[in-house]
Amino acid sequence: MSRLHLHRESHAVSRIGWLRAAVMGANDGIVSTASLIVGVASADAGKSAVLVAGMAALIAGAMSMAAGEYVSVSSQSDTEKADLAREKAELAELPEAEREELAQIYEQRGVSRETALQVADQMMAHDALAAHARDELGISDTTAAKPLQAALASALTFTAGAAAPLIVVPFVSAAMLIPVVSVVSLICLAILGALGARAGGAPLGPSVLRVTFWGVLAMVATALVGQAFGAVVG
Repeated sequence: MSRLHLHRESHAVSRIGWLRAAVMGANDGIVSTASLIVGVASADAGKSAVLVAGMAALIAGAMSMAAGEYVSVSSQSDTEKADLAREKAELAELPEAEREELAQIYEQRGVSRETALQVADQMMAHDALAAHARDELGISDTTAAKPLQAALASALTFTAGAAAPLIVVPFVSAAMLIPVVSVVSLICLAILGALGARAGGAPLGPSVLRVTFWGVLAMVATALVGQAFGAVVG
């Protein structure tokens, strides 16, 4: 068997659907739960109140992420299905126009007119709808919207992310709660950024910096709000 037949390529784009939902879910879980814990603790609330607030944030956030992701990706899926239905009707009614449209797409990519027409004929003879979906609409099995997959990935990763700062609360004193939760959360965010970059084939540094920067900003903002609220209530 030749080396060509042994060659197998693995592209990061094949993971883009679940990877985006997973990274967003985990990031949101860490940042929102850690920020809530820091904000409530800054208002001089007891550890039990902080723990209850964190658990409520975990459950509500996971459900919200799953529902939001499912609705959002379902809308994308509905749009894709509508475009495919329209394209199927056009192929039935105006096959020559669709052939010309496909040929022009190949010409714009650098193929000669004669070759473009031959390729268009062969692609349409093989699977006309798939050819137009991929080359005209940019829809393929790899990038197609998958609502349930995205919803599950978001809910599970949000729960995992939210558990990281929350699990620290019972084991540290009230005085050390804010710094310990902050440090643990930033470490988790840095790891998440590194894992996301590795899975997506992206540079490590910018990804880590991006997620930790917004994590710090969120925790500082909620800490200031918590201190102001605590001062007013007190």
